[in-house]
Amino acid sequence: WFCLDWFSVVLQSSNSLKASYEDWLLTYGLSVSPFHLRWQTALFNRQFYNWGRWKPKFLYLWFSVGMVFGVVAMFGSVLLLGKTLLQTLTQMLTEAPNAQNDRMLQVVVSVPSSGLCLRAVPGVNLPISQLTYFFSAILISGVIHEVGHGVAAIREQVRFNGFGIFIFIVYPGAFVDLFTTHLQLISPVQQLRIFCAGVWHNFVLGVASFMVLFLLPAILFPFYYTGVGALVTEVAEDSPANGPRGLFVGDLVTNLQDCPVYNVEDWNSCLGDISKKSQVGYCVSAATLQQLSFPARVYRRLDGTVECCSNNSLTDICFSYSNKLDSYLYACLPARKVIEASKICRTNMDCHKDFVPSFCVTPSLENQTRLIRVKHPPHIDMLYVGHPMHLQYTVSLSSFVPRQNFLSIDLPVVIETFCKYLISLSGALAVINAVPCFALDGQWILNSFLEATLSSLIVEKQNRELIGFLILLAGSALLAANVALGLWMVTAR
Repeated sequence: WFCLDWFSVVLQSSNSLKASYEDWLLTYGLSVSPFHLRWQTALFNRQFYNWGRWKPKFLYLWFSVGMVFGVVAMFGSVLLLGKTLLQTLTQMLTEAPNAQNDRMLQVVVSVPSSGLCLRAVPGVNLPISQLTYFFSAILISGVIHEVGHGVAAIREQVRFNGFGIFIFIVYPGAFVDLFTTHLQLISPVQQLRIFCAGVWHNFVLGVASFMVLFLLPAILFPFYYTGVGALVTEVAEDSPANGPRGLFVGDLVTNLQDCPVYNVEDWNSCLGDISKKSQVGYCVSAATLQQLSFPARVYRRLDGTVECCSNNSLTDICFSYSNKLDSYLYACLPARKVIEASKICRTNMDCHKDFVPSFCVTPSLENQTRLIRVKHPPHIDMLYVGHPMHLQYTVSLSSFVPRQNFLSIDLPVVIETFCKYLISLSGALAVINAVPCFALDGQWILNSFLEATLSSLIVEKQNRELIGFLILLAGSALLAANVALGLWMVTAR
């Protein structure tokens, strides 16, 4: 941006090049300002006019429904932002340690002069690897939003000057250029149809994306099947699941401990249950226990748990079990031999079978650490020791298994992820733009709504404008407070 702005300033300061540079910008519809690049064109005007004149009765009904939605969304967005602000303040005052775990994506909103930009903090609340989805979803949501305004304006006989896109810092957006005089001459209800069309189209885009996401198994059924497990699509280099006996791309996970896995949701649910519940044990006969165990020094860790194996051991784990006197004993055992072909148990009572003396031996691990058996046939089971969430965050999976080897295992994941971003960001654009705030669609929706409803009750236009100004001031303050606290929550903490 520095180079671009410096280059533009130099050309505009040159007496010999200034005229040519400005003519070149005008010819191609370009505009350059600090951290802002804008392009406008009339190339799509014919297409917009074709859309605006297609089935007038249907478009009238379409944008009338959108008008009702926009007005409801304006009031709803205030309630939603108010509730969000109260929740954020409550979280700040109580300093809830686990509140951050529930935040999938916290969007920080900023409003540049030429449009709305939804902003996340890369590397803090948005993975760098998903920036392509993020920016693409913002651009598409912005384009659909502005197409709504443009088509509705043409439907209401407002002159359409052009369509354009812009980049503000690194965030893309779109805009339409309408003839302001025509816009001011039409009735307030007609204005409402135009101003509400953007949030209405964003809502429709979000619903359409949700339907694609919901119906994706049926859409991809000829090429992919589901319900048989979770397919590994990526294992991070620093993942504890990486290694010769770990997980590999293309493996199909079917079980975590005794929890069956049929899709990615089951994988996440099973890991969540494993992290919340206590460590499961394994039934081992007294004879096998005596054969496998070997003498070892027992000592307590700082958290109170017991260790009885060498710290250098990669195959042995300290197990605890209770005898008939209900006192705990400890044995250092080879983990794989204990777990394979063993029944999962919670107490010794679960292991009584055929009068063979057996014990329920439980791994003696540090707090929050679990021993997890991951089944991914036909490969040997992976034995994972660590925090369950580390396994969840470093292994990417898909619920879709290709029917043919040449089909990409990443395609369903790409579609799923992109639909989720469209739902999130298009919905966010609809909510934020509906807020009665200066420089957003909500400002014009509010003004037209007040003119349409209060003109007979409050005759003086000056008084109506004062009421609108006070509401806009309150809405702007509410949005600014949410933005400031949201930015603090995703950065300072």
